[in-house]
Amino acid sequence: MLFYREYRSDEKRDWVVFIHGAGGSSSIWYQQIKAFKEQFNVLLIDLRGHGRSKELLKEYVENKYSFQDIGRDILEVIEHLKIKQAHFVGVSLGSIIIRTIGELAPERLRSMVLCGAITRLNVRSRFLVYMGHMFKRFMPYMWLYRLFAWVIMPSKRDQVSRNLFIREAKRLYKKEFLRWYKLTYEVNPLLKYFKEQDINIPTLYVMGEHDYMFLPPVKRIVELHQQAVLRVIENCGHVVNVERPDVFNHEALQFINCHTLISNAE
Repeated sequence: MLFYREYRSDEKRDWVVFIHGAGGSSSIWYQQIKAFKEQFNVLLIDLRGHGRSKELLKEYVENKYSFQDIGRDILEVIEHLKIKQAHFVGVSLGSIIIRTIGELAPERLRSMVLCGAITRLNVRSRFLVYMGHMFKRFMPYMWLYRLFAWVIMPSKRDQVSRNLFIREAKRLYKKEFLRWYKLTYEVNPLLKYFKEQDINIPTLYVMGEHDYMFLPPVKRIVELHQQAVLRVIENCGHVVNVERPDVFNHEALQFINCHTLISNAE
């Protein structure tokens, strides 16, 4: 089972589950823990091969990775802890994983907060990912991760967040990183399906105004999905929870509390 940390304060409180992105770990949420655990039970999970789940790598070494596999890993933890339903908060590639869980077990999701959400890869990013695939066997894997980080966070203002993700990636084994990199083959067909299918779960997108690559497609998807809303954070890039943690915490908690009250009233 994946490594997890829980902050359980009151059985009557709702749960909030945090899902990090590729190359990171649950430590990326360090500026959220205090604010959220004051109001909710909190669950932080290290995805397979990441953080302290890296120690469990042998369990997955023979498996081909898919977003469905990773979603089932998380559901296994949820089931183990007897959490019937939770609010899910994800960043970057973690947004795709949460959306996948919504397909696998929609009854488990009370709401979704998707930070720096990836809903589409543009032509330039697809080309760079393709070139990475072409040369991944010859290129030092940290160069490959720097390329991946630059595809997602290309702006100069993203340097702090980009360096954070690169630092976390250094903790991954090479073969493990390459397994995650292969998931990029699945991204566009999956995102196209997600765009066409309204999952009917309350969803908050929290995007930085300078997240030029991913903000425009999120705006389009919010127009199509009835229960989706968008908050655009000023002076911010891709990783909003790191760059503007106070603003992110306020927006996310306000949204989750709103749907906690609604769901409890029902």
